Amino acid sequence: MYKVTIAVAAMLGLAGCLSGEDTHGWSFTKSLPANFKGYGVQTVAAADGYPVRSGKTSQRFEVRAGDCSYSDDWSDCDNDRERHELKSVTDWLGGERWYHWSIYLPADYPNIYPVKVALGQFHQHRGHVVWMFQNNNGGYWVDNQVPGYTKDFKMILTDADMRGVWNDILVHVNWSDGEDGYFYVYVNGETEPRYAYTGQTKSTGKKVYYKYGLYRSFVSRRGGEEPAQVVYYDDLFAATTCAGLSENLRFDCAKIR
Repeated sequence: MYKVTIAVAAMLGLAGCLSGEDTHGWSFTKSLPANFKGYGVQTVAAADGYPVRSGKTSQRFEVRAGDCSYSDDWSDCDNDRERHELKSVTDWLGGERWYHWSIYLPADYPNIYPVKVALGQFHQHRGHVVWMFQNNNGGYWVDNQVPGYTKDFKMILTDADMRGVWNDILVHVNWSDGEDGYFYVYVNGETEPRYAYTGQTKSTGKKVYYKYGLYRSFVSRRGGEEPAQVVYYDDLFAATTCAGLSENLRFDCAKIR
């Protein structure tokens, strides 16, 4: 089991690798470190009035107009994008995996469609994104991009479902370049997936890693600067079995395929 421990991330000040409180922590680093703002991701506390799913703290991500990052081989600034994201240090070449995160959008969160806003994604090293979780024109949408383009696009939460409340997301996947792959997405303790797919889930020979935060693409579509957006995350886990995620998981692993 891997879990993000917010307090440790805060202690490290996002200077390098962010990890859990023990050697089994799910480790993250900045997706694109250059120009990453101090307000981009912060540890916030329930005691200060911030939304927290469990424990005392959560992670608050914010993107404002002009928050474009870059690396040696990619520039958001040159490609009409803005973001503050973290990416997992751990990656997966293949096999069965379970992932969990909780997400919260403030009641006054501005939707900026047709600008694309990703709130979580599974990407490939030296390859294209394979699965994205989009805000679209409201709500939470699973975007299957396994072939390198959108093959399937389905809403799993409405706009009203997302605002001012926590939503728990559970993903059960078999990473495979063959027909034995699958990708199931469960929501809020339900035992039937709101999204179910079987078939290829990744490209041949590519390792998959997880990214989360706020990522805006094609920010010029509406013209002018876009408003700031804020999203909160909590309870991030990854494991090879459902039962290995957490003792306090809000899903009944015995009833989930």
